Amino acid sequence: MAAVAARSFWTNPDPDDPLSKALQPPIDETPEERAARLRELDDAARVSREIDDEIARDRRAYDRRRKAIKILLLGQAESGKSTTLKNFQLAFSPQHFHKERAAWKTIIQLNLIRNIKRLLEILQEEWESSLQTTTASSIAKGKGVAGRTPSSPGVRFSTSPLNDNHRRIRMRLSALLPIEQELMRKLMPDGGAPDRDVCVRAGSGWKGILTALGSSTSTVMPDVPAKPPLVLVSAMKGSASRPSTGDARFKDNPTAVLAACRDDIVTLWEDTIVQGVLKKHNTRIQDMPGFFLNDAGRIAMVNYEPTDDDIVRARVRTLGVEEHHFTMESGALPGTEWYIYDVGGSRSCRQHWIPFFDDVQAIIFLAPLAFNLVLDEDPKVNRLEDSITLWRQVCENALLAKTTLILFLNKMDILQATLAANIRVVKYVPSYGDQPNEITHVTKYFRDKFRGYHKRLSPKPRPFYWHETSVIDTRATAAILVGVREGILRAHLQSVNVI
Repeated sequence: MAAVAARSFWTNPDPDDPLSKALQPPIDETPEERAARLRELDDAARVSREIDDEIARDRRAYDRRRKAIKILLLGQAESGKSTTLKNFQLAFSPQHFHKERAAWKTIIQLNLIRNIKRLLEILQEEWESSLQTTTASSIAKGKGVAGRTPSSPGVRFSTSPLNDNHRRIRMRLSALLPIEQELMRKLMPDGGAPDRDVCVRAGSGWKGILTALGSSTSTVMPDVPAKPPLVLVSAMKGSASRPSTGDARFKDNPTAVLAACRDDIVTLWEDTIVQGVLKKHNTRIQDMPGFFLNDAGRIAMVNYEPTDDDIVRARVRTLGVEEHHFTMESGALPGTEWYIYDVGGSRSCRQHWIPFFDDVQAIIFLAPLAFNLVLDEDPKVNRLEDSITLWRQVCENALLAKTTLILFLNKMDILQATLAANIRVVKYVPSYGDQPNEITHVTKYFRDKFRGYHKRLSPKPRPFYWHETSVIDTRATAAILVGVREGILRAHLQSVNVI
C-alpha cells in the first residue's frame, strides 16, 4: 500500500507545487534534449548511489573500528616498543608476521652493517689515539710500529696492538659502507635520519620498498663471486687507498657483499686483540639495539633467511606514529580486530602522543631498567629517570583515567649483565642506598617507585599491572602477552557491557 501511495504521489504531482513546476520538462523539449536530460538524471542517480554506498562503507568501518581493541605503546626511544609489537604479531597473527619476512631480512643486514661500522670506527679511534712521533730516546728504547724498530727521528708510529692484518681487514670491510648509505637513501630519501640508527618514517611504505628491493636483487644472486668485487682505488697525493665496490649490481644488494666479507667479519669480531681494544675504549657493541655480530657467520650467507628471533631482535627506529591493524588468528575471540599504535619515543616526537589518548583501551608502557645510561638527545638526563618522569605524566593525565596501564620493566637481560659487571646502582641512583646490588632487590626498588606514582597520581583508583620482560626473548614474552591480551579483552568487554 505504501509503495502504491508513493508511486501515486510521484506520478501525479500537484500542479500548484512550485517545485513540481520547476522540475517539469520544457513543453517544447525536442527528442535529443529529452535524451540528454534523462542521461543527466541517470548520472545524478548513479553518483547519489555511489555516495550512499561510500557512506555505508564508512559507517561499517567506523563501527568495526569502534568495536576493535586499540593499544598504545609508549616509552622513550629504544625502550622496546617496536619489538613488543612484533611479539604481538608473532604470537597472535603469525600469517601477517611472516608476510613481512623479506623486508625484515634487509633490516637485519643493515643492523649487522651498522655493527661493523661501529667496530671500524672504534678501531680507527684506536689508531689515531695511539699515534706518536719517534724521538732519539724512543729509537734508543727500540719503540716503533707494530714491533718494528724505527730508524730515524720524526717518524710517526702507532703504539696500538692492532697490526697490518687488522688494517687490511678494515679496508676490505669498508666496502660495506656505501651499501649502507644507498639503502638508507632508499628508506629516507629526504634525509634527516640519526647516524646511529636505521630509521624509517611512519606511513612511508618502507616494508613494501624493502620487499620489492629484495625480490629484484635476488636475480643476481646466482652470479655472486666467491670474493667481494673489491678494487683498490688509487689515492691522490699519497693518502691511503680505500676499497670500493667494483660492480654496480651490488650497490644496494647487501646479501652479496656480506657473503663475500663473511670470513673477514667473523675473524675481526672474534679477534682477541680487537676485543681488548673495545674493552680499553669502554665500548660494548653487544649492548647496541640490533646487535648481530655474534650471528655474523649465519647472517652473512647468500641463502640466509631470518628466523622469528632475528626479526624480533632487529632494530628500526620509527619517526612519527605508525598504526598497525591486524586480526587475531588464534586464542580467545579469534577474528577480533586490533589496532596497535607504535609512536616515536624521542623527545621531539612526544607531542604526537596526545591525539591517541582518548581512543585507546590500554597503554603498554615500556621502561628499561637502564639506570646507568643517558638519553642520546640529552646526555645530561638519565634514561631511567626520564622513564619515571614519563610514567608520572601518563598516570596523572585525565584523558587516560579509564585506560588500563600495563608496565613492562623491560631489558631485564641487560640489567642482569650490568649488575654482573659490578656496576653499582647507588652510583647513579643515590637514593638506592646500601641495598644489595642484586637483580631481585634492584627490580623491587624500581617497581615500587612506579607503583607508588601509579597509586598517588591516577585520577581514580585502578589496578597496577606490571611484568618483568626481555622482549627479545620471544617465548617468554609470548607467555606474558597471552595474559596481557586476556586482561585487555576482559576490560574491553566490560566497557561495552558484554560482561
